[in-house]
Amino acid sequence: MTTSFPLPYVVFGVTGRTGAAAADALLRAGQPVRVVVRDPAQGRPWAERGAEVAVADLTDLASMVKALSQVQGAYVVSPQHYHREDLFERAGVIADITARAALAAGVPRLVALSSVGADRESGTGWIGMNRMFEQRLGATGVPTTFLRAAYFMENWMPLVGFAVRSGTLPTFLAPPQRPIPMVATVDVGAAAAALLQEARKGSGVVTLSGPRDYAPNDVAAIISAALRKPVEVAALPETEWANALADADFSRAALAGFTEMTRGLNGPHIDIKNDAAAIEWAGTTTLEQVIVELVQRQR
Repeated sequence: MTTSFPLPYVVFGVTGRTGAAAADALLRAGQPVRVVVRDPAQGRPWAERGAEVAVADLTDLASMVKALSQVQGAYVVSPQHYHREDLFERAGVIADITARAALAAGVPRLVALSSVGADRESGTGWIGMNRMFEQRLGATGVPTTFLRAAYFMENWMPLVGFAVRSGTLPTFLAPPQRPIPMVATVDVGAAAAALLQEARKGSGVVTLSGPRDYAPNDVAAIISAALRKPVEVAALPETEWANALADADFSRAALAGFTEMTRGLNGPHIDIKNDAAAIEWAGTTTLEQVIVELVQRQR
């Protein structure tokens, strides 16, 4: 008598926030999971939880095909290498290899992390790498849900640290009273896990934001309440962005991409509602939950 086991769901990016959250959600749901890591040591905590571990290089076709073979579906991400001058070219290689591997492995369905603004052809800076990822995967014909996430709430982490130390919250988003969609990375991972388990056919776009929109002023107010002292907001003019990011180890190309992206976020060009065909989802994690946790880490 032979016993058949259900095929696993593959999850990339488990050393990052959304991949870890997706793998966690699937395991908690009792689903079989295969995590993909570059270093076997990174897979040990997942193996201890019962996940299968595959070792692959995102730029190596053979290892990617192996990692994606015999699966129910896969959550794929394209990590962005901000220290490299060729980060856009590198993203193109990863997108191409992921697409070719998914096709060669016969993956029945994909959920691909993307971003608000990926519907725009230009003027989006870093988000152009997400658009490239969408286009390369879309060209394969593999049924894919593109998960376009809003601005990550966790992006505030270094600025929250500065605010805790100084009482001033710098912000690249302006004007500081203008709310924009934001989402917690745990909700992105949970949405990816849910989408993988859906009996969805064909390809499409799902946009994901938080329970409501938030402004930099809201971030400052949450920090102020947590610290029980005033926190002021300082909107940084574009002329100061490069200096403010001097410690971020961005390449010149990455800095240019950040600048163009942030201009788009600060104007009407990048808007989560631009794609009328997208399905709108909302996470449940509030900005208060994320920022208070970040404040506690800094104290």
